[in-house]
Amino acid sequence: MVVPTYNEIDNIERLCREVLDAAPNVQILVVDDGSPDGTAEKAEALGRELGHITVLRRTEKNGLGRAYRAGLRRAIDDGAEICVQMDADLSHDPSVLPALIANVEHGADLAIGSRYVPGGRTVNWPKRRRQLSRWGNRYAAGVLGLAINDATAGYRAYSSAALERMQFESVKAEGYGFQVEMTYRLLRVDGKIVEFPITFHDRIDGVSKMSGGIIKEALFLVIKLWVSDFKGRHRRRAEGA
Repeated sequence: MVVPTYNEIDNIERLCREVLDAAPNVQILVVDDGSPDGTAEKAEALGRELGHITVLRRTEKNGLGRAYRAGLRRAIDDGAEICVQMDADLSHDPSVLPALIANVEHGADLAIGSRYVPGGRTVNWPKRRRQLSRWGNRYAAGVLGLAINDATAGYRAYSSAALERMQFESVKAEGYGFQVEMTYRLLRVDGKIVEFPITFHDRIDGVSKMSGGIIKEALFLVIKLWVSDFKGRHRRRAEGA
């Protein structure tokens, strides 16, 4: 399990304990971007107490995508066959973790913890954030032809083989568009994706990392991916002519 962190000292202990209660064999990799609040130190202390927890320290906060790429690479190099992504802000319920992992064990390349399939929902989210998320997903699915309800979801489990097949380290997006590009990449290599309903809770402690720049990056990313797709289709038609 790869968990990017920046100033999550209020949440990291509860998260780690609940994850290990739900899935005792999971190895937690905390990817910390130089949190000044001591998140990395707290995670390392938890690792000494509980085991199953290691920390990958990075020197600065320079993007969710880079943190995930570094963490996924470390997890695969350490022998992980399944890699889970999970936010550190307690918005994702650890009790769902065994179901996500089981979906990959039974053949899925990616299991998404989805807010927007029957049974999925969001709790205590401001109306504006809910609308932004819902319409952002519809926009990405409509433009890119993704038959996925929640392409921006951050709670997901991949098979490591699928990550390598889709060349995840060349994914460009850095903000929340990272999840969209990862979904898009996997579908383009014929990956099998399943969505499992979850209840998403808005964070209680800490500060949201969402910003206007992150939203703009995601919007423009979808356009760039569509243009790339269009050029690829045009080139293939020309070569077949």
